[in-house]
Amino acid sequence: MAQEGENEAKPATSSSASAAAPKSVEQDMVTKSSTMIPSTSWFTPKRLLAMFCVINMLNYLDRGAIASNGVNGHSETCTGGTCKAGTGIQGDFKLNNFEDGVLSSAFMVGLLIASPIFASLSKSVNPFRLIGVGLSVWTLATLCCGLSFDFWSITFCRMLVGVGEASFISLAAPFIDDNAPVSQKTAWLSIFYMCIPGGYALGYVYGGLVGDHFGWRYAFWVESILMLPFAILGFVMKPLQLKGFVPADSKKVQALETVPLGVQDAGASNRNEESHEPSKPKQTNRILNQISIFLKDMKVLLSDKVYVVNVLGYIAYNFVIGAYSYWGPKAGYSIYNMTNADMIFGGITIVCGILGTLAGGLVLDYMTNTLSNAFKLLSFTTLVGGAFCFAAFTFKSMYGFLAFFALGELLVFATQGPVNYVCLHSVKPSLRPLSMAMSTVAIHIFGDVPSAPLVGVVQDNINNWRTTALILTTIFFPAAAIWFIGIFLHSVDRFDEDSEHQVPRVEGTNTAPLLEEKTGGTLPSQSQEC
Repeated sequence: MAQEGENEAKPATSSSASAAAPKSVEQDMVTKSSTMIPSTSWFTPKRLLAMFCVINMLNYLDRGAIASNGVNGHSETCTGGTCKAGTGIQGDFKLNNFEDGVLSSAFMVGLLIASPIFASLSKSVNPFRLIGVGLSVWTLATLCCGLSFDFWSITFCRMLVGVGEASFISLAAPFIDDNAPVSQKTAWLSIFYMCIPGGYALGYVYGGLVGDHFGWRYAFWVESILMLPFAILGFVMKPLQLKGFVPADSKKVQALETVPLGVQDAGASNRNEESHEPSKPKQTNRILNQISIFLKDMKVLLSDKVYVVNVLGYIAYNFVIGAYSYWGPKAGYSIYNMTNADMIFGGITIVCGILGTLAGGLVLDYMTNTLSNAFKLLSFTTLVGGAFCFAAFTFKSMYGFLAFFALGELLVFATQGPVNYVCLHSVKPSLRPLSMAMSTVAIHIFGDVPSAPLVGVVQDNINNWRTTALILTTIFFPAAAIWFIGIFLHSVDRFDEDSEHQVPRVEGTNTAPLLEEKTGGTLPSQSQEC
């Protein structure tokens, strides 16, 4: 593949005219394919991280808000002949519990379907622009959520919110990975993922305050207004480029370099003639080509043992975390008679989620962020954290339970940075968006989505929340075992591997990450085979 890249970079030398033309074209390509912000710009790697963290916070604030009592509300209740009017979405649209649950499922459907689509499109459309498209869809969808008039309209809007979020979930982490300092990559990813529990927590508070004081529709409208500047920025700002990809116009210029000048004129004439022909076959071929590329990339992902083992462990881990988030308060209320179980479990999750996620990234960077070390940290924290959580549910004292459960949560949340680091660095740069998208799809379809109803079935048969919680917690141990296997796999960090979508570096271009441009560094040319 490196040989192929060298061939692309060689200019024609058959005549002085043909030699001058490619040089001019190459200079034009350098100008057009500029993917980074000039060094005098206000936009720095840290500001990129800050902007993505705010966007991620808004995404999860929305998820928390629609689950809050102020926005979601409750249906009409009647006791002793006296009826109390419903509130929020459930009350206004007279939704039963099943229909209320469908709103969450609709969001997930949009997210899971659109994630691999956006990841595949990143090979032909600038990924930064795709984030802008996704944020625009998200902004419009949340606005329409506030304008919805019945169950079906808000269900459709929630599905579009999921579609809009999908582009950001698939593409944001690779951008952060590209621009983070080498010794702090996992810490930067952890800061980004730390916004998930923080966003959820803010969403509960925000939804309750806005919903109770102004009405649930205003919660969505304010979200839309807050996201609008970022959606606009995704289009007006000079687009950044992911490692392993080049802009479409650069590819076109490269193609011109391999065609003699006379042939170019003839080709232009032919294109003018072809422009009058029907374009539907071309569109069909383009779609089929995209599908073919997607299937080939999926085959590569599924044949990567390091990636597969990482995702399998992540699925088992997320199975437990998803069930904890749904059934935790109810189990706590039943076992320990917690009158404020929502606040207790919510508080533990927020504090331990933020501190644990950040600590996991910092520890892996301190250990030296390699794939093998990531698996060591994943297996250790999950095993020990799972043991603390298991021991917590054996306590009869609520205070003993809270102490051990908090320690367990702190350890298991330390996985967020390392597990996503493995997803990004076990594959070639051009496959990172797809690896993140398929990881998201897998952990939801096989993890937290089925875990809540399956745990409900177990509880219906056992009718003992302590036993049910202990059975659920044991699944942390298979997750730790799967990640332990990853330590012994032959793992290669592919972050610096060449990609079939990457153009050889031309001296004078600024196709380096923001960090390298700021420090005046350049990427060494790569010569290894993919």
